[in-house]
Amino acid sequence: QVQLVESGGGSVQTGDSLRLSCAASGRTISRTTIGWLRQAPGKERELLAVVGWSAGDTYYEDSVKDRFTVSRDNAKGAVYLQMNSLKPEDTAVYYCVGSIAPAFRMATMGSRGVNDWGQGTQVPVSS
Repeated sequence: QVQLVESGGGSVQTGDSLRLSCAASGRTISRTTIGWLRQAPGKERELLAVVGWSAGDTYYEDSVKDRFTVSRDNAKGAVYLQMNSLKPEDTAVYYCVGSIAPAFRMATMGSRGVNDWGQGTQVPVSS
């Protein structure tokens, strides 16, 4: 089991950038795939980005691959989601999530592959 604590959410405007942080810890964190998932009102959950054991092992949902970047710093026990060119449709609660599956597998499973959840952080994007 791993512990995930998110921070960095807040109100932004269209076109702004924001970086979300996830403090990840636990016995098995070095063998845990980390992802970012969002839930918007009235919409399905979306698994946006995934990073594997290695910081270079990343996967993205097509809708955000040109604007969002996920990174991992194991020495600091941190995972980040850099979000650029934000739009009102990006408004959602963003969750840091963990999986025992390797990154390539978690990316295909979406939310079905999530084993651990952070508490979520709100990102409202205004026009």
